[in-house]
Amino acid sequence: MRGFNRAIIAGNLTRDPEVRYTVNKKAYANFTVAVNNRWKDANGEYQETTDYINVVAWGPQAETCGKYLKKGSPVLIEGSIRTRSYDAKDGSGKRYVTEINMTNMVMLGSRQGDSGGYSSGQASAPSFGADMPDNSSFGKSIGEEGFGSGSFTQDFTNDNNSMPGSDDAGIPF
Repeated sequence: MRGFNRAIIAGNLTRDPEVRYTVNKKAYANFTVAVNNRWKDANGEYQETTDYINVVAWGPQAETCGKYLKKGSPVLIEGSIRTRSYDAKDGSGKRYVTEINMTNMVMLGSRQGDSGGYSSGQASAPSFGADMPDNSSFGKSIGEEGFGSGSFTQDFTNDNNSMPGSDDAGIPF
């Protein structure tokens, strides 16, 4: 059996992306996205937790993250879940890190003047139900294809807001 590893999250950056370069001069960026979860408990009271999800971006996407994303920026991230390990510097054993290896990103806020970055004032995480907003509220989109040429045109949806092969039952994906 062939496996499937895909994650999609929407939230806000907890800190500015940290862009570094490998010895082969390939850029990579690390940042964390806070994702809020809200539910009703057994007593009918709302509870809320926040998950902090590590994200790593590579190549030109990493440089774009460093240029345009700032602490608090609302984003939608797509990628694969990856777990890696390393030896602790203090010699106390192995440490494990689970992160999303980013393949696509959508900046959900609006661009702020000339200072760079995106604000969180205009758009929030999308609602994937019947009241899903049109594509204009999602902001700029960055993907693997066409990115190296400076293109910001990749989009998660096609013209009729459904994925190829969908049965148009109101499910956007």
